[in-house]
Amino acid sequence: MPDTPVRPFRAGDELDDRCAACKAVRRHKVIAAAAPGAPLRVVCGFCGSQHNYRGRIEEGERAPMTFPTPEAPGSDLAVLLRRILREEGGWTPTAPAEKWRGGEIVFRPGKPGLQEKSLPIDTFFHKVVMVRNRLRVLEQQLNGLDVPEDVKIKMQAYITACYGSLTSFNILFADEADRFHGAGE
Repeated sequence: MPDTPVRPFRAGDELDDRCAACKAVRRHKVIAAAAPGAPLRVVCGFCGSQHNYRGRIEEGERAPMTFPTPEAPGSDLAVLLRRILREEGGWTPTAPAEKWRGGEIVFRPGKPGLQEKSLPIDTFFHKVVMVRNRLRVLEQQLNGLDVPEDVKIKMQAYITACYGSLTSFNILFADEADRFHGAGE
């Protein structure tokens, strides 16, 4: 049973906990808390894995300093790169709506006699999220360029139009904040 935290926690608060995936003490964000403020579920700020809160970490106990090496494919370097991409690229873990999880998309040709193609919704959802993330990075890159303001505005309008074209996929997203918004929204 986890120790009772010193202060009440709410979703979004940060605390130290032993990560189930990293097997080290890391900074975590609370994603679910009980009514009296005890953290129930956390997400690791280093690797992004979610797990139940394991217990209070003693004051002064911190994650050990590790130096990643590129030799091993599952090394800390791969985890570190994913973390940098998430933080700097604005990429966040996004979940499909519960009703779509484990589902399948079937593409049925209009011509008789041709074979259908099916694709797991989770795979399709991941591709939609990647398009969204890449549009966000493009937007950030554009904002950082030293180009005339009228060019930025014109390019921003194209990006907004792309978001608008993708609003049909909003039915897949569980969280309203993750959905696409075009110029009219």
